[in-house]
Amino acid sequence: MDGTLIDTEPYWMEAENDLIESHGGTWSDAQAFQLVGNALIVSGRIIKEQTGIPLTPEEIVDALLERAVVKLREHVPWRPGARELLLAARDAGLPCALVTMSYESFARVLVDSLPAGTFEVVVTGDMVEHGKPHPEPYLRAAHNLALAPEQCVAIEDSATGVRSAVAAGVPTLAVPHLVEIPQLDGLVVVPDLAAVSLDDLPRLAERARATR
Repeated sequence: MDGTLIDTEPYWMEAENDLIESHGGTWSDAQAFQLVGNALIVSGRIIKEQTGIPLTPEEIVDALLERAVVKLREHVPWRPGARELLLAARDAGLPCALVTMSYESFARVLVDSLPAGTFEVVVTGDMVEHGKPHPEPYLRAAHNLALAPEQCVAIEDSATGVRSAVAAGVPTLAVPHLVEIPQLDGLVVVPDLAAVSLDDLPRLAERARATR
């Protein structure tokens, strides 16, 4: 979701800076980039370890979420082609799942901004025991869609995201944004979703399967 469908990484980075500076700490862009795609609790632990601010990782996550939700409610910053592809899938009756390491309170803002039924399944970071890059989030999404992983297509923008999807056996499209994408079997890279139509997905998924 973050960085793939909507360009909300700046919201998270601003929240990180605000929180850490409010406790007298400092936070660099390089430190912020290392959190992209992580489970939120993992990010909370990293912030705690690297800054020593007087909050638990869980309290850090809660504070970041509160700030980021406010920003997302003000404006949903769509990535090129993402909203159009989602609505085309909905109109075609193609079931979609949102698989994100953001928590339900944040993901719900995005889901509620779209027509009802755009996402049939939502899997968030606070719904799983193991976050990305573990395959659990994508395995759960495929199960809830009543599909085998290889029948699905994942769209991801981070190293942790593509590793999660590929490990789950889901043919994966990578849309690079802020961080480098690793070269993996089962993965096809596209420049952005504006270059992808609904009709392109079967062909791209087959290309990803063929690399395994």
